[in-house]
Amino acid sequence: MKNKRTARQKAIIKRRIFLSICALALAGIIAISAVVISSILPDKNDGNSSPSPSLSDSAEKDKTPKIVSSATVISTGDIMVHSTQLDGAKTADGGYDFSAFFKETSAYYKKHDLAVANLEVTFGGTESGKYSGYPAFNCPDVLADNIKKSGLNLLLTTNNHSYDTGLFGLKRTVQILKNRKIGFLGTKETENDPKFLVKDINGIKIGMVSYSYETTGSDQSRKYLNGNIISKDANNLINTFSYQHINDFYIEAENVINDMKAQGADFIVFYMHWGEEYQLSANTWQKSIAQKLSNLGVQMILGGHPHVIQPIDLIHSEDGQTDTICLYSMGNAVSNQRQEIMNPECTTGHTEDGLMFSYKLEKYSNGDIVLSNINVIPTWVDRYRGGSGYQYTIYPLEKADDGSVKYGLTGTAATKSYNSYNRTKALLKDGLTKCQQHIGCDITFKD
Repeated sequence: MKNKRTARQKAIIKRRIFLSICALALAGIIAISAVVISSILPDKNDGNSSPSPSLSDSAEKDKTPKIVSSATVISTGDIMVHSTQLDGAKTADGGYDFSAFFKETSAYYKKHDLAVANLEVTFGGTESGKYSGYPAFNCPDVLADNIKKSGLNLLLTTNNHSYDTGLFGLKRTVQILKNRKIGFLGTKETENDPKFLVKDINGIKIGMVSYSYETTGSDQSRKYLNGNIISKDANNLINTFSYQHINDFYIEAENVINDMKAQGADFIVFYMHWGEEYQLSANTWQKSIAQKLSNLGVQMILGGHPHVIQPIDLIHSEDGQTDTICLYSMGNAVSNQRQEIMNPECTTGHTEDGLMFSYKLEKYSNGDIVLSNINVIPTWVDRYRGGSGYQYTIYPLEKADDGSVKYGLTGTAATKSYNSYNRTKALLKDGLTKCQQHIGCDITFKD
């Protein structure tokens, strides 16, 4: 009996061991399955895990506006050709070549969709007499060819020198630009030419117009530019305004803005030839006009005429609807207004300084147009021996030592370019930083 009970006990023990192994195996399988399932379907009650995106979440994400296109514009100051520049540009074959002006800035112009400069000369041709510099600018037509090749494709033609070669030169200047397919703004060949331009760049429409101040004369019923009485036939061919009749200008500006908007303008820019020569700050007239233009809905104002750079500011319309970036003066792009010969007008070197002001507009899928970037690159004009006299080159200065490090300038030229950068930085830093912070873009001038 003892042996039988032992065999039976052994059988029971084996059975229990077998059942225990099976139970453990089953528990393992269940545990592994739970891990696999939990990895596929996260526990919704786990506060640290993200819920699975629903169809409605994906649809909402698809509705987020996206950038669909952009437009880039760069503007610079006054292109002037004084008699010394004319002499230096003469070639051996009796022609002229001004291409040295733009050899370092051309790449910047071409990088942008639109490149703008103020043309402060006329193309009056030999029919208007000899080529000449100040006080009545008459420049060889080849300058237009050099400008086109440089990448500049829109010129401001209204300024106090627009009428230097009379009605004939006014019209001929426009004809030369039309023939070369260079855009122009501010003067007209015929009254049928547009007063303003709405430029479509990649589906973004920029409305632009250019105005110059009038000078005063003895006949209050007539217009004057630079002291010259304007032919009645030219009255409607030049965009001008009078400080003495400023309300008339505001009425016209409002009409122009409305016409731009009627043509679909998304962003409105006024180019203003105004202020006082060689003054490093805007005067009362400039500030009051800028505020009024902001009130009318102008989003950017770029100025010229003082031949020196003036500060940039962020202006708010009185109704709070418009924020306006106003650069009161872009200074000279190129001229012979050298520090050593400007006594007593401006002996500080500021007439050798200029800048390239760029901005970027972005269009979103919901139709919004946003100013996403503005930037300033200081420039300095070098004058050096070459050709038949002096040559002139505009140097872009992204850093203070670019003159020596990037372009290999030495001696006085290197020192002057260094000082030029710092002068421009001192004038623009505070205002430009405020504008860039408002937009939320990169800051140009950092300590």
